[in-house]
Amino acid sequence: MKAAVFHGPHQPLTIETVDIDKPMGREVLVRTVASGVCHSDLHFVDGLYPFPAPAILGHEAAGIVEAVGPQVMEFRPGDHVICCLSLFCGQCEYCLTGKTHLCQTRPTRTKGEPPKLSWKGQPVNQFANLSAYAEQMLVHENALVKIDDQMPLAQAALIGCGVTTGVGAVLNTARIEAGSTTAIFGAGGVGLATIQGARIAGARMIIAVDTVAAKLARAKDLGATHLVDASKDDPVKAIRTLTGGGVDYSFEAIGLKVAAEQCFDCIKPGGTATVIGMIPVGQKIELDGPMFLREKKIQGCSMGSNRFKVDMPRYIELYRQGRLKLDEMVTRRGKLEEVNEAFRAMKAGEVARTVLMFD
Repeated sequence: MKAAVFHGPHQPLTIETVDIDKPMGREVLVRTVASGVCHSDLHFVDGLYPFPAPAILGHEAAGIVEAVGPQVMEFRPGDHVICCLSLFCGQCEYCLTGKTHLCQTRPTRTKGEPPKLSWKGQPVNQFANLSAYAEQMLVHENALVKIDDQMPLAQAALIGCGVTTGVGAVLNTARIEAGSTTAIFGAGGVGLATIQGARIAGARMIIAVDTVAAKLARAKDLGATHLVDASKDDPVKAIRTLTGGGVDYSFEAIGLKVAAEQCFDCIKPGGTATVIGMIPVGQKIELDGPMFLREKKIQGCSMGSNRFKVDMPRYIELYRQGRLKLDEMVTRRGKLEEVNEAFRAMKAGEVARTVLMFD
């Protein structure tokens, strides 16, 4: 199969012919139809997070089941599926208490078993237990959810990460109340999903913060009630002015130290800041200690605290009702060979999401 191979930080991905094994046990072979190009992958390409090469990146995908392992009961060939990196074992304390997204014993192949992926006779590392920048994926059934075959797979792919992360941060992690005030730092793919989550939850004020005018315009189209251009204004001061003292809930959807700090600074006493973005390894967030005396809170978020086998079908229903806008988030489609261009466009702020299409 064709795949985009990661050779290490600061190097372009190359299109190579990679071998993929047959499904064993509870594994499922999926033909990739659509794969979103997520900013999280760019963190590894830019060396902000380490990952051993060679590898196949990509983790936001939808496709069609081609084959299943002998122990698979939930899926069969022909099923349309969304993949999710929140692979879970179903047996640990986290799984048994309803926090499958925090599972620490994710089922993977052992060293004694053949590699799932290989190139030139050598193993290739699977990224996020998915590796979606490839024509096929070999994944555990607990990393898939079945969807009906009427859902467009390009839009379904976005649900696999960006939408689940952003909408889930609002609905599952922060659990904002209807009528609350919110601020979202970053209007990329995850930020736009967060904005939509706030709109769906009934926030009365949704303040989008970014430095790119086109991204702010898109944020307004998807539900932002107020816009702050951080390239011109101090976002914390602007938010405090707009709200008369700060927001109830804020969300950092970029992965920047300064944005996370501003995310905390802009909430009112008793408010909650949620950091969604992947802040680079080794960086520390600095907060003003006395602010905790005002019961201001800051928390992390992992993939929108998802229960993806339940959440994703619900997001599809919201999409069908017109309440979750996904068509507008697919700003560019491309082929696998254009993955490096997709990264460039993302860094330049030209797109909300590029979706690589394999059909």
